[in-house]
Amino acid sequence: MPTLRTSDSPFCIGPFVVKPVLWLLLILCVPAHVQGCLRADDSGVSSAEQLTVYSGRTEALIGPVLERFEAETGVRVRVQYAQTAQLAAALLEEGSRSPADVFLAQDAATMGLLEREGILDVLPPEILDRVDPRFRSPTGRWVGVSGRARVITYHPDRVDASELPRTLDDLRDPRWHGRLGWAPTNASFQAAVAAMVAQRGEHETASWIAALAAGSPRVYPSNTPAVLAVQAGEVDAVLTNHYYLHRLRAEQGERITVRNHYLRGGEAGAFLSTSTAAVRAGTTRAEPAHRLIAHLLEHDAQAHFAAVNFEFPLAVGMPAPEGLPSTESLDAPEIDLGSLHSLETTVRLLREAGALR
Repeated sequence: MPTLRTSDSPFCIGPFVVKPVLWLLLILCVPAHVQGCLRADDSGVSSAEQLTVYSGRTEALIGPVLERFEAETGVRVRVQYAQTAQLAAALLEEGSRSPADVFLAQDAATMGLLEREGILDVLPPEILDRVDPRFRSPTGRWVGVSGRARVITYHPDRVDASELPRTLDDLRDPRWHGRLGWAPTNASFQAAVAAMVAQRGEHETASWIAALAAGSPRVYPSNTPAVLAVQAGEVDAVLTNHYYLHRLRAEQGERITVRNHYLRGGEAGAFLSTSTAAVRAGTTRAEPAHRLIAHLLEHDAQAHFAAVNFEFPLAVGMPAPEGLPSTESLDAPEIDLGSLHSLETTVRLLREAGALR
């Protein structure tokens, strides 16, 4: 296997809900491990022929794409895999001393934080122009690679098509009481709530959370068990991401009969969480770094993300995975995705409503 990968070892970080807000804790716990892992010797390979990548995306998903890049370009890629927030904390502490050339993140919010701290470089127009402006940095310092849409997964035997909500506000209706499930500790759920705060403000978002909490939704630790709960009849519908249903169908076939409902209207319920890529400011290997990001937006890489994880390709002109709506039709909210870096307000609102303990 051509790509040198460093191992993931446990970090001193707990549940996600603390990661975006306790950056000092992250900085104290992470960087020594990250720096130590990346000091392996690549004898015989010049620094101009290699890139160091910090990847918050998993090796199973991104590894084959990086290997193809190596095979096509001859550039050696060294990768540190860890959680996005942990790697961001390392970049913040390392600053200009960081060995990283490229950062691949699970979300845009983390990129927004690094952008404001001056960690990211401006990408060339030929890369930025490959992605819709909704899914890239307004200042050109990061670009979206693939997307995961928020949906309502429901069981068609228990939810009539006429009942399906048009907006998240429709879930306030008493007819949904006792029928819903959610995963309030999940990162994607919190990001969607943060998008609602950005759109509507704190007061309206608090009102919506309180209304749903009053309806006694069943709580799940993550999205997969939530979707399986709909299939099993524990609840009629859950708030989740689109691709969990498709993963389960790929594994279990026709046994999975639940469906996804996509909300429209450009509201937070149609939030599209984007994986992102950026180049570290000050790297001496900007040219191959740009080539790598361009590679992530080419047809084969985009098709890989769609085929393996059922994610929406964000490169302009790329079709969505079979059976999914087009990316253009998702009607995602018009907000600066990078501005959602602080979840302190979101976490506080969820706690005040009793959704988080």
